[in-house]
This record gives sequence, structure tokens and C-alpha cells, in this order.
Amino acid sequence: MSAIDQVNVKNENGPSEQPRQFVYTQNRELSWLRFNQRVLEEAGDHSLPLLERLKFVSIFSSNLDEFFMVRVGSLVDMSQVSPDERDNKTGWNAEEQLEKVYDAVHDLMPLKSFIYQELQREMNERDICDLSVSQLTKTDRQFIQDYFAINVLPVISPMVIDSRHPIPHLINKNLYVTAFLTNSNGKNFIGLAPVPTTLDPYVKLPGPGLRYIRTENIIREFISSLFDLYTIQESCVISVTRNADINFDDDKFDDNEENYLERFSQMLKLRNRLSVVRLEVSDPISRKFMNKLEDLVGVDKNQVFQDPCPLNMSYVFGLSKLLPAEEAAEMLYEPYTPRWPEDLSPSENMIEQIQRKDRLLFYPFDSVDPFLRLLMEAAERPDVVSMKITLYRLATSSKIARALCHAAENGKEVIVLMELRARFDEANNIAWARVLEDSGCTVMYGIEDYKCHSKICLITMKTRGKLNYITQVGTGNYNEKTNAQYTDLSLMTASREIGEDATSFFQNMMVSNLDGHYNHLLASPTGIKPALIKMIDQQIQLGPDGYICIKANSVTEREIIDKLMEASCAGVEIHMIIRGICCILPGVKDYTENIHVVSIVGRYLEHARIYCFGRGDDCRLYISSADLMTRNLNRRVEIACPVYDQDLKKKLKWILKVQLHDDVKSSTVLPNGLYERNRPSSVSPCSSQDEFMRVSIHEPDPGHRKGFFGRLWDRLGGKA
Repeated sequence: MSAIDQVNVKNENGPSEQPRQFVYTQNRELSWLRFNQRVLEEAGDHSLPLLERLKFVSIFSSNLDEFFMVRVGSLVDMSQVSPDERDNKTGWNAEEQLEKVYDAVHDLMPLKSFIYQELQREMNERDICDLSVSQLTKTDRQFIQDYFAINVLPVISPMVIDSRHPIPHLINKNLYVTAFLTNSNGKNFIGLAPVPTTLDPYVKLPGPGLRYIRTENIIREFISSLFDLYTIQESCVISVTRNADINFDDDKFDDNEENYLERFSQMLKLRNRLSVVRLEVSDPISRKFMNKLEDLVGVDKNQVFQDPCPLNMSYVFGLSKLLPAEEAAEMLYEPYTPRWPEDLSPSENMIEQIQRKDRLLFYPFDSVDPFLRLLMEAAERPDVVSMKITLYRLATSSKIARALCHAAENGKEVIVLMELRARFDEANNIAWARVLEDSGCTVMYGIEDYKCHSKICLITMKTRGKLNYITQVGTGNYNEKTNAQYTDLSLMTASREIGEDATSFFQNMMVSNLDGHYNHLLASPTGIKPALIKMIDQQIQLGPDGYICIKANSVTEREIIDKLMEASCAGVEIHMIIRGICCILPGVKDYTENIHVVSIVGRYLEHARIYCFGRGDDCRLYISSADLMTRNLNRRVEIACPVYDQDLKKKLKWILKVQLHDDVKSSTVLPNGLYERNRPSSVSPCSSQDEFMRVSIHEPDPGHRKGFFGRLWDRLGGKA
């Protein structure tokens, strides 16, 4: 058994030990940690390019940072405000959940260390060396000493914690070189040297290869010169993670728009001052030193994590730029350029092509350019009277936002429903809101108590006195950067019925009406969950002839879970492709035996949501912005859009089939909540994302005798 297999998140939720209502459910936090463990395990996959593997360690770390800031932060708040409130999947209160979460994360640290050390050895063999000071040559050491004197010393601000120097505020996720000091009288103190964020995270050393030393290690080497009145007993690098789960209570804002923006901006500053939920320490240190740090930061022992890996690994994404192009190419994924869809003409008007037939884009395999072209055409066309859109996360240099500005400057009515509360993107959204307003767009700021997470754009045209519509509905954000990194779907349709529903949706949002009626679109918080339950009930009526396939990021909503359990008991075949949190336990005898759950972790972040009910041409298919989570279905404004075009339905079903047959990057969820990596077929292994890069959904029959499904077809003798 490999070291990776030996180190695992503890199974805290054995079905046989649970009360009946918890037999087929598991805690969302532990489920998410199991997902993030699979992200980490990608770094241990020797079939991947070396630098891509290192990036997976960095992604695992940044995922875990956000998990502590948001999920652990909210549990800490709940333990103080509602200590008796219990999770409806396990019956645990917040304190019990926190205990199991901290234990599970501690169990993950040896796996992270093992994989990182293995990567370091492999990188050293390629002359890519993250060096400690002890590994430097005499020439290197002189270079680093000069660098410290010229670049670091003038900007560093060391401090000693004593009666005259109160405990400083430790900024969330910043690095601090920390020393255990003794003065001439034998008294002990803590010395802190913040690693300046104005400095590069590492320094490249002269000479062949890529040899570098991280800035925190340089400061640590010369820490005695910063505290020359003291004796250095020990030193380490630390970082604190703070609760970032700010509650943007709309009651705190008045109705003045500018005051809203200003007050919102001020509340963002609170994020760095909330309580500490984790302390990371770079090295093993004495108990005396650790006690001092725990008191300084205000954490318990189980909140302290000793991690020999770099405490901030964001720098790894830039390492390839320091290598010769050919050498870097060997250690990175083969470049992939998103395709222009074969069924769309790049030289023909986009609006006219959509008016002839519904169109579907599949990011990142398809280019976002057709949608950008659509927006720019609409901004220029004289018959376009208005453009309306919901925005949640925008790229820093957003072409989509600039197209909206251009439309407003051309005299179009542009309505933007901007959700400022997109966590960690609030500042960017505030900046873009002001740019949009300055260009003449009408910007609204969501709905009180409900985040607007929907992805919908409506273009209204008036031709010969008649209104016509182009409606775009997506599963992912209007963000060109993430469109190249996440798998998402974008439907563009000229359907009058969907256009009229979209018109009603924006009218309702402008007056904060969450109970609007729509004939085709589904909208949460009132419409998606009841519709899903109704469609599941319809499959229950069919019994073993029923079929449900759901692709989503997460499943946590108890009513949906219970309804799927009921469908399983009725004999309905249920397939689920769930990337992350999966609170339903499949394959549990007498409960979920007919539910099968797989999860795919690969080159791109799986992000598309597809709901499929039934088989054949009559199946009901939706794409949606909503996961099957309590927050999405009950506390957010989301959109689910039906797909009626038979060709597009075939494309969506093909996407689902390929992912269900993925045996290279997929894992199966077991009845105990753990994941079992699927083994590739020796005849026709299938990596769904690789297949989508090779075979376009826009070809007349992408599965037939092409790629994986062509080989599968041949192996089965032509049988479907």
C-alpha cells in the first residue's frame, strides 16, 4: 500500500452507527475535505506534468485557506451564537463538527508533506531547486546577504512583543518570521518580522538551472540582525487564517446608493480583523515557544498546524516563466486553444445565426468569443433597444463589462444586476459597478437577504414594431478568465417564450419580487426546488423505468436528498456526477442502492450543472446556475433553463455519457462517504476532459466512431 493510500481522512460517518435519518447522509464539511484530498492526490499522479502537479498542491492549499476562512469561520460563529443547532445530515452541533473537521485536516497534513517532498526531489532532478540557506554556496550566500541588505532591510518592520509593544494585528494569510527571544536578564519574548508583501516571494539565484530561495527563508537567516539585543532560541514562519464569513446585513445600509457602496467597502476591511481560526507553523518548535504563539494568536492546540511545505504557494504558478520555453513545455499541460464552434460561422452575424437555431457553447473547449461577438453586435445594432444581465464575478479586465459600457454609450438601455456580495470578489465588483454607472448603465445591487447567483443575459430588439429576444443562460460566471479554466455551458436562444420569461425575471428583480411566475424558466428561491421535486416524483411513478442524471458541484439540500432516496427505493436508476460536496451516501442498502455517484477532478474545474429526467427524446433537460445546495435553492436567486432543441439535448446527453464513462480522472463515492479511484480500462481508457478537447460537441455525431465512444461502439459490436 502506498503512502498516499495509508494517509486518509478518517471515516467519521459509518452508516451502521447512525440513527435512521442519518443512514444515507454525511456531513458537508467532511465531504468537502474528501474532495480536496482528491485535488491533492492529483499532485501525486506521476502521469501529469511536473509543474502541473506542483500547482495541484498550491490549489489544495488555497482551497483549504478558503475553507477555513468561510466554512470553519461560520461554524465558529454558530458554536457561539447557536451552540445547540444541529446539522440535519449527521445530528452534530457546531462544536462537534469543528472537532471532526480539525481532526480530518490534521490527518491530511502528512499526505501533503509526503507529496510535496516527492515533488521537490523530482524538481531537483530537473535543476529546479527551492533552496534553504544551508544549501547555498559561498557565492550564493554573499548574493543573498547583499539582497537582504539592499532590498529587505529597508522595508522590514520587526517588533518585539512586550509590555511596551502590544500584540500587533496579524493580517490574514500574511507570512511572519517569528523568533523566540531571550534578553540579558533571561526573560523570554516573541519577536515578529512581517514578510513585506511588496517583495517578490522568492529570489532567483545566479547560475544555471532555476535555483531560488523564498523571501521568508532569507529573513529567517538574518533574523539575529533584526533582534541584535536578544539571543535567538528558535525561529519559524507562521501564518494565521481568520474568519472571513462577513454577514453583509442590508439593514445596516440606507437607501442612498453611494452610501451603500461606501459602507460595503468599509465592511470589507473587517475581514482582516475577525477571529483567528487556524495557526500554521513552518517547523517543529518547543512546547514553550508554541505556548507563547498560541497565547499570542489566541488559538487552541487543535487549531495549530505544523506544515513543512511553504505556507503560501501562490508563487508556483509563475515558476514556468523563469524556465526556457522548451523546458517549461515539458513540465506543463500541452497548450489548448478553445475552438470556435463548427456549427457557427465566424463571418456571419451572430444574432441571425441564433435566430435560426438555438446554440450551445461548452467552455473551456469552446471559445467564449461567440458570446462576446453577440454582445458587441447588440451594442452596435440600431434595432437593439435594451440589454439586461446579471453579474456575479467579472474578470479584472472584463471584455463583457466593456461591451455593456459600449452599448450604454451607444444609447441602449443597459440594466445590470450586480451582486456585490460575491465572496472575495467584492472589491472588483465595486470597481466595475462604478465604471458601468459612469458609462450610463443602470446598476442594481441584488436583493436584500438573497444573493443573485443567476447567469442570464437578455437582448431585446424592436423590428417593425415587434419585440424579439435573444436570451443567454449559463452555468458559469461572465468571466473570460474562468471561462478558460472551468467547464461550463452557455445556451443562446431566440425563443420568444424564454425571452418573455427573461423579461419578467428582470422586471421582478427590479422590484425585489422573488415570487414571479415563469412558464419555462425556473428561478429560486421559490421555483427550482419544487420543480425538481415534481420531476423526481414523475420518475418515481415510472419505477424501474425511471431515470435521473444530475451533474452539479455539490448536493446538500435535505429535501432533495430525501426525494432522491425515495426514487431509489422505487427502483429509479439515478446517476450523479458531483464534483465536490456530496451529502447523500449512495449504495446504502434499503435506501440508496440505485444511486451511483462519481466525481471528476482533472485539468479543468468541473462547474457545469445539468439536470436530466427521463430517457430518449422526451427526456427533460435543464442547464442551471444552481447546485443542489440549501443556499442555492432556498437563499439565492438562481436560474434553470430548459433545453428544447433536440440536437442540443443530444449534445448534453453525450456530455453526461462521456463523464459517466470516465475511468481515468473519476472516483466513485462509496456508501461510507469515501472515494474509490476508478481504474482505467486496458482497452479504451476515457478521460472525459481529454475527450472533450479532442472531439467537439458541435460535430454532427461526436460520439459515433470518434474518440472514446467510437471505440466503445466498436467494442460493443455497434450496440447502443
